[in-house]
Amino acid sequence: MNGKPMTTWWVLAWTLVASAAFSQQAPGMDELDASALRADLFFLASDEMRGRLVASAENDLATAFIRSRFQRLGLRPAHGHSFYQPFEIINGTLGSDNEITLVNATGATSRAQMRQGFFPLAFSASGSVESEVVFSGFGISAPKLSHDDFRDGAVRGKIALVLDHEPGENEPESVFDGLVTSEYSRNLRKALYAQRAGAIGILFVSDVHNHGAGASFQGLANRSWPEPGRRIPRYLLGDWAEQVRIPALQISPALADDILRASGRSLSELSPLAEVSGGAAPVVVSSLRVKLTADVRRNVVTSRNVIAAIDGADPELADEWVIVSAHMDHDGADGNRIWNGADDDGSGTVALLAIAAAYAAAAEEGIRPKRSVLFASWNAEEAGLLGAWAFAESPSMPRDRIVAVLNMDMIGRNEEVPKGGGRRFRGLSPQTAASNANAVNILGHSYSGDLTDAVREANRDSELTLKMGYDNNPSNLLRRSDQWPFLQKAVPSLFFHTGLHPDYHTEFDVPERIEYEKLERIARLVHQLSWDLANQSERPGFDKPAQAAAVP
Repeated sequence: MNGKPMTTWWVLAWTLVASAAFSQQAPGMDELDASALRADLFFLASDEMRGRLVASAENDLATAFIRSRFQRLGLRPAHGHSFYQPFEIINGTLGSDNEITLVNATGATSRAQMRQGFFPLAFSASGSVESEVVFSGFGISAPKLSHDDFRDGAVRGKIALVLDHEPGENEPESVFDGLVTSEYSRNLRKALYAQRAGAIGILFVSDVHNHGAGASFQGLANRSWPEPGRRIPRYLLGDWAEQVRIPALQISPALADDILRASGRSLSELSPLAEVSGGAAPVVVSSLRVKLTADVRRNVVTSRNVIAAIDGADPELADEWVIVSAHMDHDGADGNRIWNGADDDGSGTVALLAIAAAYAAAAEEGIRPKRSVLFASWNAEEAGLLGAWAFAESPSMPRDRIVAVLNMDMIGRNEEVPKGGGRRFRGLSPQTAASNANAVNILGHSYSGDLTDAVREANRDSELTLKMGYDNNPSNLLRRSDQWPFLQKAVPSLFFHTGLHPDYHTEFDVPERIEYEKLERIARLVHQLSWDLANQSERPGFDKPAQAAAVP
């Protein structure tokens, strides 16, 4: 080394070399072909597959098909020696022994009516407790956001009474991830926060200052525990349910007022006080005791993801991972009515298979990425992202070795939002399919500027219109697909999504209506981005660690 300053031409040369390395087209692009995507989708979304409902024979057939394809491509099993990652999901059955009794200072009692005044939540532990009640705001413990409704230990040995939802839910600048319903607001997590703070039970009630009295409480109870049961059961991740050891019940605003009356306050008076920065001041209802019993029977079902790998070629980077994913399940069938799920998410699944084939074809030519790449077909997404959550909670590699997650869900149509489209389109502006013919929504971009830059660079050949308008949106699209669990684990993750349309979650989401040329272009974009990320020297950063609510 001669110690002289680097000349301008030498700097330019190095810049060109680096740029060329980054802009190299990913190998195996010929595997991403519209006709092949179409052939796979006409199988996966056929009537014979009957909507691939989780825990059905057709869902098992879909997992077997994907496993067979991964194996035929020569990919490595990524869950030990298996392509399958099993996980338990639980649906609750309502028992007969559920009750709430109020006991005042004189010993007089009043008993609430099941379905009219209360009902147990599906994740509740079964059991009976009796204690004073402590109003504890929204019941959120988020030290990273300097908010803790349980910080003073007032609920220890008592029953917590908390509000649904979260502070500032209608404020775009809310620390709880703006307009998106944050993971901190999930009632199951609130039960765990309360349990950790020493509560022996937890009661939930509507935040009436934001949502008013709402619809009939009995209607809510009947929707939560319908008779007869649902066509599609509601499931929970088994690992989560096992963590909840306290009874958890939903109560009506009227019953909450009956409880709080002994404190001299009403729910409508206390509810707005929960919005205070840092967490609500506890209100102990000391002149009343509440006896509550929850009786929920847990029925265990085993589901499974399908995961396969291409091992990286660089000795220093091979233990780092890029994950490419989509979910295989949909909403099943009812007699002759079939929810085929061609776009949701047959489109993402066939793109995943094509990207895996591109990597396999390159590997046959001796071309492998520096980092390892995981191809993940998640299950039970429609049940609450449960397959992705199962993997995010117990990944096949150390979680800090996951560089990025690229998730594809509904990438085969054009976004179309009708005027007056109803709750399904809440937060979305009316727009035509024609106006979105070249567009794909990129969600999760606000969590990683590096990943956002990378997807723009990867789009150099596809020349799609990348729309990035839904990260802070009341539609909650950001948390409605399988990248969400990974964002909550502080892993940079993107959601590729061509948008909702009137056929979403209907029997008209069929393979005949897919835009296959567009599907091919989006698959090529994701393949290129995955290749770029698997080969670049630096990992993308994560810009919102405080919003990662599920990080241990």
